[in-house]
Formats: sequence, structure tokens, C-alpha cells
Amino acid sequence: MTPDKNALRQSAKELRQHLHETEKDAAETIASIFPEKLFNRFGPIVAGYISIGSELDPSPLLARLSDLGAKICLPRVEDDGSMTFRHIEGTDSLTAGPFGLTQPSADAPLAAPTLVLTPMLAFDAQGNRLGYGKGHYDRALEKLRQNGRVFVCGLAYAGQIVPVIPAESTDIPLDWMITETGSLPLFFGRAAGA
Repeated sequence: MTPDKNALRQSAKELRQHLHETEKDAAETIASIFPEKLFNRFGPIVAGYISIGSELDPSPLLARLSDLGAKICLPRVEDDGSMTFRHIEGTDSLTAGPFGLTQPSADAPLAAPTLVLTPMLAFDAQGNRLGYGKGHYDRALEKLRQNGRVFVCGLAYAGQIVPVIPAESTDIPLDWMITETGSLPLFFGRAAGA
């Protein structure tokens, strides 16, 4: 029986909140164990995000990648509801966005990341990611892939794995997953040249 996505989202939110409260060193651990080869192969333009609520905080990893020479960009939800990625320089150009986002300003330069780090509510071993149900990441990734290579790496707590996430035809699967317990390349190889 296929799990109900809305029920799965609710239980995943509750579980992630618990993991956020108990796995205090997860963000630092992920930053230290993130495979540099992924950046070397799929950088240098890296899309991160600023965590909302109990999302795993990518800032330690983004700092490490920046030290390695990454050009960091962040997602922005535009007035028409689409999501773009925009280059940032420090935090001065960040503004409040919809859904509690902290995002680049409208005049920040557009970016075409080749390595995208993405948050989630849950994931499965087939590379399916459970988001908030709005489809922003999927549509943005589809648009990026029309113009070239994009490698999608999920960041989450190890406890966020679930047996099955119902996938729809519009869902973009993850290429790689990293948690505080290590990399999960179970679905590695979907990206061109991986």
C-alpha cells in the first residue's frame, strides 16, 4: 500500500523536529565528512539554503565549500512563484521571503548551480525526496537540467530515511545523500558523468 504523502509529511516533520533537538552535532559532522570529490567534480557553483525550523543547517558545509573555492548561491522564490538561484555575497543582501525563507534580494545576480544541496522532510533508499509539497525544487531543478549538468545532493539527519516515498513523474530524484552517519550513494549514477 502506498503511503499517503500528507500523512507522511506530518510524521516526517515531527520526527525531524525530534532529530533536530537530539542530533546537535549533525551539521558540523556533515561538513567534516562531505566528500570533497563531489565538489571537485560537480562544482564550482554550489546552491545551498538557509535552514528553516528543524531543517539540517548547511552553513558549516557551505563555509567549508567556500574555503575550497565554491561560488555560493541560494534559492529565491520569485513573485510569480517560481524558484531561481541567485549568487550571494555575505548576508547583507538577504531578505525575508515566503514560507519563512531568508533569500537573496531580487537584484542579486542569477546563478546556474551545478551542485545543489537540498533540504527535505524525508528520503528513501531509491533517492526520492519528500519536500513540502509545493514543487519549487523540482521545477527549478528541471529548468536547470534543461541547460546542463546538475548534481543534486540531499542533506538530512540519518533518522529521516523512510521505507518508501511515493514518487510522481514531476519529482526530481536525488543523486546522492549525506547524513551525519556518512554518504549514501545508493542511487549514485543518475547524473550525467557520475
